[in-house]
Amino acid sequence: MIAHARPPLPSRSRPPLPSRSRPARPSRSRPALPSRSRPALPSRSRPAHVAFAAAACAVLAGYNNLAGLQPWHRRWYPAVNAAAAAATLAAATASGLTTTDLGLRRDYLRPGLKLGGSAAVPVVVAYALAAVTPATRPLLDDQRVADLDRRQFAYHVLLRIPLGTVAWEETAFRGVLQAALRRVLAEPAATAVSSAVFGIWHIRPTADALAANRLAPDRGARITAVTATVAGTAAAGAVFSFLRARSGSLAAPVLLHLAANCVAPLASALAGTLDR
Repeated sequence: MIAHARPPLPSRSRPPLPSRSRPARPSRSRPALPSRSRPALPSRSRPAHVAFAAAACAVLAGYNNLAGLQPWHRRWYPAVNAAAAAATLAAATASGLTTTDLGLRRDYLRPGLKLGGSAAVPVVVAYALAAVTPATRPLLDDQRVADLDRRQFAYHVLLRIPLGTVAWEETAFRGVLQAALRRVLAEPAATAVSSAVFGIWHIRPTADALAANRLAPDRGARITAVTATVAGTAAAGAVFSFLRARSGSLAAPVLLHLAANCVAPLASALAGTLDR
């Protein structure tokens, strides 16, 4: 007999269902922060960059200690320092530094504000507690603030400190100097050098504050007090540099610096009012 094979039956398998997977959402990741590693420099560029960094260190070490002695600088403090900030930024740009190097990119502003605000809140709270606590009020006594009338005080807190001090110092140190040093040094060394120059910057202001408040009357005590303050401001400069590097924006150290410098006279004035 001849075997008759049956024809194959049609497949009963179901057709594949259309995929129900959700479309991928657009990424909300933060902008990548600039690399902290020292970039390789062409052999012809390095001497110019080293010279610019050295010049920036020398100018900033001397500026506040020499120009600050002049009557015109004291009188026109915010305007002079704003002009100095603009000139410093122009020189930095001419040397090849970019907005990313200087901490001025817009897309880093939000992370900078967030980090700086988080760092500023504890400082504000500490000053407020010191002002309302009788035992700590004497620590806030500052004759430079007590001698101001209301108009002078407002000028001091709203214009002189924010523009003439904070904006200028952060532009100069965490903006230009930090970026210039990072072109020729590793990140830790760049932070150490810029922080040391920031401490030297405060020699004359510290001596003025000691004299105004009649503190450290003899020479040895003044030297000790100035040295301690320089070390403290250098440490503060390292904290500011960390915030700048962590966020990629100058906004972070600016907010902390504002909290430290503007809230201090406000707390001093409040402590004086509560003691009356």
